[in-house]
Amino acid sequence: MKTTTDRAGNMKSTQQNAAFVGDDGQSNASTLPMSSLPTQQQPDSDVSQELGKVNGAATDAGAGAGREERDTWGKGVEFLMSCIAMSVGLGNVWRFPFTALDNGGGAFLIPYLIVLFLIGKPIYYLEMVIGQFSSRGSVKVFDLCPAMKGVGIGQVISISFVTTYYVAIMGITLYYFYDSFRTPLPWSECQPAWGAHCVASSLGNTSISMSMSSPLSSLDPQQQPVASAELYFLPLPWATCRAEWGENCIDSSPTASASTANNWMGALNPTQTNDSDRLISSSELYYVKEVLREKEQIADGIGLPNWELVVGLFVAWASIFLIIRRGVKSSGKASYFLALFPYVIMGVLLVRAVTLPGSLNGIYYFIKPNWGKILDPKVWYAAVTQCFYSLSVCFGNIIMYASFNKFGHNVHRDATIVTALDTATSLLAGFTIFGILGHLAHEIGTDDIGKVVKGGAGLAFISYPDAIAKFKQLPQIFSVLFFLMLFVLGIGSNIAMTSCTVTAIRDRFPNFKQWQCSLLIAVLSFSIGLIYITPGGQYMLTLVDFFGASMIALVLGIAELYTIGWIYGTDRLCKDIEFMLGRKVGLYWRLCWGVFTPLIMTIILIYFYATYEPITYNDQLFPTWAYGIGWAITAFGIMQLPLWMFVAIVRDPGVTLSEKIRGAFRPKKNWGPSDPLLREQYNKQIEHELMPKRGKGFWSSIKQNIFG
Repeated sequence: MKTTTDRAGNMKSTQQNAAFVGDDGQSNASTLPMSSLPTQQQPDSDVSQELGKVNGAATDAGAGAGREERDTWGKGVEFLMSCIAMSVGLGNVWRFPFTALDNGGGAFLIPYLIVLFLIGKPIYYLEMVIGQFSSRGSVKVFDLCPAMKGVGIGQVISISFVTTYYVAIMGITLYYFYDSFRTPLPWSECQPAWGAHCVASSLGNTSISMSMSSPLSSLDPQQQPVASAELYFLPLPWATCRAEWGENCIDSSPTASASTANNWMGALNPTQTNDSDRLISSSELYYVKEVLREKEQIADGIGLPNWELVVGLFVAWASIFLIIRRGVKSSGKASYFLALFPYVIMGVLLVRAVTLPGSLNGIYYFIKPNWGKILDPKVWYAAVTQCFYSLSVCFGNIIMYASFNKFGHNVHRDATIVTALDTATSLLAGFTIFGILGHLAHEIGTDDIGKVVKGGAGLAFISYPDAIAKFKQLPQIFSVLFFLMLFVLGIGSNIAMTSCTVTAIRDRFPNFKQWQCSLLIAVLSFSIGLIYITPGGQYMLTLVDFFGASMIALVLGIAELYTIGWIYGTDRLCKDIEFMLGRKVGLYWRLCWGVFTPLIMTIILIYFYATYEPITYNDQLFPTWAYGIGWAITAFGIMQLPLWMFVAIVRDPGVTLSEKIRGAFRPKKNWGPSDPLLREQYNKQIEHELMPKRGKGFWSSIKQNIFG
C-alpha cells in the first residue's frame, strides 16, 4: 500500500474533492433495531433460487422507475483480478522491502503476519461483504447508518487526494520508461552542468577520469581507465587516510573528512549527511536536476511544470479514462492484463536477480531476523500501516468493487486469495529487489547492503536506476521491464481509486453517464496533478500525502469499524452474510470485527498522535502556512463526520430530538439486497430474529453482538 506512496510507497500526495453526496430527503426511519441477534436461519428454497438470478442492481425506495440498472462484472474472476490489480501495487514493490529492512528484517514478518490476520484480512472481507450485500458504493453503503454517511464522503475526499498525486508518480514513471530505450542510460553518466561532485552510476562506463592506481579502482578490478572530455576531480590518493594505515594517520587535505572510499559510498548512499564534499551519484542528480528540476526549498515557490512530465501525466490519465469509461464492463476486461502482467515481469527480474553474483547475500540480508526489534512498538506500528495501505482497506475501493458483484458471489474465497497473494507478492518483490542490491553491493565491494540504497520515492527513481545502470549486459532491457511494471501496477491501483469517486457521484446522480463522469474526474485530476510535477511538486506531494491521505484515512477507518461492528452490529452483519452466502460466520470473524480490529486500530491512532512530529522534506521543515494548509485539509475530511451526522438527525422524520437521533442511527427502510423480492424476504427474516433481543440488558446486548 501499500504504498507511504505510498499508499503506495513512501511517496507524497495530493488531490481534490467536495462533499458532493447529498441525501434524498426520504424517510430513513427503520422498524429494525440497530444490532442483530440470534442464530440466522438458512434461506428457504425460494430465496436460494433467487441467489443465482440477482444481478446486483441498486434500487432505491425513492428512485424513479426509469433508474438505470447497476452494472455487474462480466465474470466473477474479473472482480478477483480487479481486486488483485488494486491491492498489489507500488507499495509491495518498493515500500514493503525497506519497511521490513528498517524494522528488523525477517523479524518484521512476524508482526506483519499477525497484523494481516487480525486487521488486514477481517477488514478486507468486511468491506467486500457490505458492498456486495447492498449493491451500494462507498457512500450509499452508509444507508445502514445514515448518521455516519460522513465516513463514506470523507473517504472519497481522501481517495481523491491520493489519486491526483499517485497518477503524477505514474507520469514520472513514464518519463523513465521512455528514457530507458536510450544508450547509454541517461542517468548512468554525469553531465558537465551537474558539477564536480558527480559520480557516474555506471561503474563500467564512468566519466570520472582516474588512474589504475586510484583507490577506487579496487571497487571494480575489471574496470579499465576511461578517457573523458570532462574531468571530475577526486581527492589525491595521498590526501586522505585509509583504515589500514592505522589510527595515527592525519589527513593531509584540510578539507577532507573521510577516505575516498567513504566518499564513493556517499555517492551510492544519498541518505548520508549532505555536506559539500559528498559525492553524488549521477542517478540522483538526474532525478533531481533533469526530471524534477527541484528547487532548494519550498520558500522559492513551486515553479512551472516540466513539459515532458506533463506529457507523461496526460498519457497516464488518458489510459485510466479509456479503461474506466464504460465502468466495470471495460475495467473488468483490462483487469486480466493489469493483474497478471506485473507477475510476468517480476518473475523475469527474480530469475535474473538470483543468478547475479552476490544476490543470495542480498536476499539473506532481507530475511535475516533482528530479534531485538520485535517488541518495539514502532515495528508494530509500521506493520499496521504497511498492511493498511498495501491492501487499500478503509478507502472505499473494496466496497465499490464488491457492489458490482452478483448477490451470491463467494467473496469469502476472494478475500482469502487477495490478502494471501498480497503478502506473497511483497515477499517476491523483496527477494527480487534485494537480490539486485546484493549484486550491487558485490560490485562495489561492500557487505553493508543497507547503506547502498535510498528509500521512499528515491528508491524507485534513484536507487533502482542506479543499480540497473551497473548491469554490464543490456541494462536497457531491465530498465524497460522495471518501469513498465511500475506503470502497470500504478494504473491498476489508480483505476480502483478513480472508479471509487466516479461510483460515489453516480450513486447520487444516476443520470450522470459513466463516460461523462470519468472524463470530468480525469480532467480535474489532471489539472490538479500539474502541481506535483513542478520544481516544488515534491514538497506539495509530501504535505498532501500526510495530511490528505494518512491522517484522514486512519480516523475514518476506525469510525467505519465501530459503525459496522457496534452501531449496525456484528451479529446483524453475520446474519446478513448467512442470508447472502448461506454459510455460518465463525468466531474468528466475530471477535475481529467486534473486538480485536477496532481496538488495535484505536491504539494505533493514539500512538500516531502521541508520536507526531512535524513532517519534513529533504530534512527541511515546512513553513507555518504550509502546516496550516495541511491541517485544513485534514479537518475538511474528518469534519464530514459530524457535519453529515447533524444533517441526518435534522432530516429524520422523528418528532422529538431523541426519536430523530435514534432514527438517524438505524438503517434506512430500503436497506438490504437491491432485488425487491430478496429485500422483502430479508426484512421479514431479520425482524423475526431481532425480536427476542428487545428488552435485554446492556451486558447481554454486548455478549449477543459478539458471540451471537
